[in-house]
Amino acid sequence: VHCGVDTSVLRRAIWNYVHCVFGIRYDDYNYGEVNQLLERNLKIYIKTVACYPEKTTKQIYTQFWRHFKHSEKVHINLLLLEARMQAALLYALRAVTHYMT
Repeated sequence: VHCGVDTSVLRRAIWNYVHCVFGIRYDDYNYGEVNQLLERNLKIYIKTVACYPEKTTKQIYTQFWRHFKHSEKVHINLLLLEARMQAALLYALRAVTHYMT
């Protein structure tokens, strides 16, 4: 069991990957981190939950991070859903701004 580990780099990679899936990219972020930190099964899970939540299965859930606790996986779910909500809000704000101008 590891305690006091700084997970900010991993969380940032997940957040930016979700945004990338929705076509939002940031000039000041090194997307090489995403490929270094996120294994293929985790990327599949993130994309499925963010884009096709109805297709999320227990098998996809169990395929990533097999050695992590359930609570840590739930944390990832909350993080990616918040990132997805922010992406939706950015698109909504862009649409309103476009409409107003």
